Amino acid sequence: MGPRVLTQVVDVCRRLCPGRQAIIVADQTTFRLVGSEVERLLRRAKFEAGHILIKQADMATVTNVRKLTRRKADFLIGVGGGKCIDVAKLASFQESKPFVSVPTAASHDGIASSRASIRGVKKPTSIETHAPIAIIADTLVIKRAPHRLLAAGCGDLVANLTAVRDWQLANRLKGEPYSEYAATLSLVSAQIVMDNAEVIRRHTEESVRKVVKALISSSVAMAIAGSSRPASGAEHLFSHALDIAAPKPALHGEQCGLGSIMMAYLHGEDWQAIKRALQTIGAPTNAREIGIPPKYIVKALTIAHRIRSERYTILKEGLKPRAAEGLAKVTGVI
Repeated sequence: MGPRVLTQVVDVCRRLCPGRQAIIVADQTTFRLVGSEVERLLRRAKFEAGHILIKQADMATVTNVRKLTRRKADFLIGVGGGKCIDVAKLASFQESKPFVSVPTAASHDGIASSRASIRGVKKPTSIETHAPIAIIADTLVIKRAPHRLLAAGCGDLVANLTAVRDWQLANRLKGEPYSEYAATLSLVSAQIVMDNAEVIRRHTEESVRKVVKALISSSVAMAIAGSSRPASGAEHLFSHALDIAAPKPALHGEQCGLGSIMMAYLHGEDWQAIKRALQTIGAPTNAREIGIPPKYIVKALTIAHRIRSERYTILKEGLKPRAAEGLAKVTGVI
């Protein structure tokens, strides 16, 4: 991680990846901005490098990438924000081949985690796969992405504060296994955002470095726990529910940020501190700012507990519409 580390892609692939055949998974924009340079560097180093351009992260796309991987790749390189890395992650996992993560934005912790969000599965939750064999996070590349994406990454990180509270609740009430080390690392990742909100707001190379470092730490916490527990609780269930309820959902991290404000209130935590940090960063803190009518926020709160019924959270018993509306109003989300 750092400025201009993209030039180290050849060295990383030589040291860590098997064989000489690489497929770059990107979309039109990320290939033009970064993927083409990765391909050029690899070819110059005598790698057999090709690419596949994708439009969305769904099971049909994963199947297409798997077919190409089977024939022409020893390893994959995911170049992008969320969807390209997630497709490369799942396709490589299913073909038992490693992948390298080259993020072009820091919008959520998927750039480093072992989980992939893919459409076309039964429920809109993440799938357990494998973590990247390496992450090449060029902070100057990521800095070029819109501030909205960096702010969304911060929303995904503050979610750790309420996710850990849910995990502790499940441990206390249901005896669910709990890792203090994973939980502490997760909370430290969230605290980086809380403590550096002003720095992140400036959108400098330092801003990017702090957010990417926190996203990677959050992913390591999940790897230690062996599940998404340290970074995904009721606030993530709310976000997944909003994906179902709202005609046009916002970014995952933005929705998790709103969810964290409300879940912190339910846990009796300092929800106002979370809200202030997100406002300072320039992240949305209410439904109007993410363009979602209030009725869909209320609907998502009432159905969130059904998304992963096996996961115990503060929303386990569900919220009635009146209670959901009251929660959203008292926290200023609607």
